[in-house]
Amino acid sequence: MLNEPTLEKLRGLRLGAMADTWLEQQGHAEMQSLAFDERLAMLVDAEWLDRQNKKLARNLREAKLRLGQ
Repeated sequence: MLNEPTLEKLRGLRLGAMADTWLEQQGHAEMQSLAFDERLAMLVDAEWLDRQNKKLARNLREAKLRLGQ
């Protein structure tokens, strides 16, 4: 299988979390036993969660909240 071109395409599409998760899945034999739909769902979930975390971090940074004393 052509892993490098696939990784480059995922990163080119700005799907870095999906690419990282896919690489991680390649290293675990138990992941190979999952159905395609299950693995795809895990990849999509990883990308969605990464984007949500980045959005939250950006919003918190922009809010410039101060710690109470």
